[in-house]
Amino acid sequence: MLKSLNFKHLYYFWVIAREGSLVAASKELNLAPQTLSGQLSSLEESLGGLLFNRKGRRMTLTQLGRLVLSYADDMFRVAGELQQVALLVTSGRSISLAVGISASIHKLFAYRMLEPALHLDREVKLSCRSGTVEHLVQELLSYRLDIVLADRLPPLQRDSQTHWRELESSSISLFAKPDLARVLRKNFPLSLDGQPFLATTLESPYFQQLMRWLGEHGVKPVIKAEIDDSALLKVFGARGLGVFAAPTVIRDEVLRQYQVELVGSIEAVTERLYAVTRSVRSGNPAIEAICMRHTAF
Repeated sequence: MLKSLNFKHLYYFWVIAREGSLVAASKELNLAPQTLSGQLSSLEESLGGLLFNRKGRRMTLTQLGRLVLSYADDMFRVAGELQQVALLVTSGRSISLAVGISASIHKLFAYRMLEPALHLDREVKLSCRSGTVEHLVQELLSYRLDIVLADRLPPLQRDSQTHWRELESSSISLFAKPDLARVLRKNFPLSLDGQPFLATTLESPYFQQLMRWLGEHGVKPVIKAEIDDSALLKVFGARGLGVFAAPTVIRDEVLRQYQVELVGSIEAVTERLYAVTRSVRSGNPAIEAICMRHTAF
């Protein structure tokens, strides 16, 4: 069967399935609908079954069509990545890196992860977008992003289309405006009971850990605000609106940049940062620089 499979016909099928109709696919491929229909019939004959159910102009995939499409998705995804990698190697041009960063990730922490890509011996054109993990992973699968930095793994990580690595983990420290921090350091963590807290998002894994840890110590803080932008959260905390948490690994930068003081560090609570990509080997030197020292799962 492999010898008789025409990969050009398979590509035409893939475009038809993606576009949803022969007419739309013909515009994409600049071919006549009749030509595409004939090529599709040839492919169906070589595979031994129908790929679409046809009702007028409406086309829906058969069971065989869905199976073939799953293989075609992988094949043309890899082919596209190979083409991009080959162009990078042969052209010597600058490297494009489109990064999605979960809004709840502390941006200084994210920068630490991206920094290796910014010190390559070639120019890196970096673009960053912020949003929810679920939306960013969809953008990744649609080839609008090259890598996603996330503080939790989306359900799609179990799909064969995505791969993930744990890049780094850090314990959590609590910060506040200097006069408030000096008061709260005494009798920590009991001093936090009833104190206003600022949360990046209540669903953030590290924040949920933190609330459980405080609860185990009989401490019940008051959630003053939920702010999905980690930089804005620190600004609010620096103005005295409440205590906020950040990874201990960026503690010195937080103290210097926002003029706050440390309330206390909690080794039992950790924030983990993951890289989500479309494949184990991306071929993009910038992505490899970010992930090269970490194990793929």
